[in-house]
Formats: sequence, structure tokens, C-alpha cells
Amino acid sequence: MLSKAIVPAAGLGTRLLPATKEQPKEMLPVFARGADGQECLKPLLQLVFEQLYRLGLREYCFVIGRGKRAIEDHFTPEYSYAERLKSKGKNAVATDLENFYKEIEESTIIWVNQAEPKGFGDAVLQAQPFTSDEKFLVHAGDTYIISQRNACLSRLMNLDQKLDADASFIVQEVEDPRQYGVIEFDETDERMFKVKRAVEKPEKPSSKFAIMPIYTFRPIIFKALERTSPGKDGEIQLTDAIQMLIDWGLKVYAIELKPEEVRLDIGTPETYWEALKLSYRYATGKRV
Repeated sequence: MLSKAIVPAAGLGTRLLPATKEQPKEMLPVFARGADGQECLKPLLQLVFEQLYRLGLREYCFVIGRGKRAIEDHFTPEYSYAERLKSKGKNAVATDLENFYKEIEESTIIWVNQAEPKGFGDAVLQAQPFTSDEKFLVHAGDTYIISQRNACLSRLMNLDQKLDADASFIVQEVEDPRQYGVIEFDETDERMFKVKRAVEKPEKPSSKFAIMPIYTFRPIIFKALERTSPGKDGEIQLTDAIQMLIDWGLKVYAIELKPEEVRLDIGTPETYWEALKLSYRYATGKRV
């Protein structure tokens, strides 16, 4: 059973400037349901942590970079603030915060600094000492999956355990996959694939199945990352390291998002606006 998660949250968020000059993009809010069942706003990274906590993970390594201190501050319990909220009659918000703080206190959280923005693959590599030669999960800090009872991530973790995978991840069929890692595959079961090839941002994609940044890995991925040269955008790409695992004859699998499962992506103004609309719909049952 997986117990450790690496959460890269070191991206510069340049496509969301100037909003992300001081505020990390991972701390941008989306809609969620609060303790009282009503809609509220939560930083996306908090939702990621709470989801992983509910799945049973208790050890976390957040990989952050320069200008990300707001993340550490938010993940530092401040019960006095919750008490002040209660004194002003804001009990539901206070209860939400207290629940969040208790989950933090019941977890081990390690902060690792990515000194230079060398890519998502490099961010994962920085967390190597944290894993202690155990299998682990990687979950990007700017992506969130809405699924009933966290079914999507549960399927991923069950797939990893059932097939004893060296790597597994989530994919989604998209209209234009050229800005993603893209897979070629053999379909072995409904919505589950054995991956034959993984290419980062191909000019001519061989499929429309794009890699979503949520994975499970054996520590062998670090050996692959150490041997991976900078690729697209001059960065160390995790997709290239996954292809190296495939070249080594290791077991790499993917599961597809189901139609009722929704991915929130806050990487660009357009996708952030879509994330706000989708999260509002799921938090309130209303459409924008």
C-alpha cells in the first residue's frame, strides 16, 4: 500500500502573471464544499492534500521553489486564527480549517527546494531521499481530479498494486494532445492500457491519449531521471524518463479518466476559468 506522495509545486506560473508574481499558482482558489455542505473557496493544493489524505497517504514531500513561502505558511497550523473566526460567527470556515490542521498534524510533511526551474522531472528527482526505496505516488500541485469517493486515484493505486507496476499514471483523451505527454498502447482491459511509448509534446501525436500528472513509481524512475537529458523546453521531462523505463522492458500502465470524472487544471487563464466553472458546478449543483 502506498503511503508516500511527492507533490511538485515549484512551477513559476508565468502564464498566469501578474496574478502569480507573489501568489503561487498552486494556491489559486477553486470551489469546494465546506464542512457545512455549502460552497467555499479552497486553494487547489489544499484540495490535493486532502484528497491524498483521505486515500490513506500520510507522508508528503512538497517540492517548491523561490517565492513559494505562502505554501509553507498555509500548511502551518494556526488554531488561533480559527478561534478568531469562531468569535466572528464564521463557524463553518473555522471547522474546515481545524479539520485541515488536524490532517496536517497527523501527517509527516517535508519541504524540498528546487533551486532552479529545470522541469517537472527534475522536481521529482529532488525528492529522491524522501522515498527510502519505497514505491510512491507523484501528484502535480496544479491539477485535481473530481471523482466520486476519489474513485479515480483509488483505481490508479489498485492498478499499481494488482499489476506490480514499475510506473502507472492517468491519461485522458483530449482533442489536441500536442501540449501533453502522449502515449501509444495496447488495450488490455476497459480504460486500462499497457504503455508501449510515451512522447512529450509531439508535433504529430500518435494518439489522443494525454498523460495527466498523477503517477505511481518504483524508485527505478530516479535512475531513469538521472540519465535523462533536457528535452522539450530545455527541461528534464518526466515523460522522457518513463520512456526510458519502457526501453528497459519494465512494466508501465495507464488508466483512463471515466466520462463522469473531471480534471481541474489551473495552468493557463483559460483552463483556470474552466476549473472555476467546473468546480462551482460540482460544489453547488449550479451552472455558471
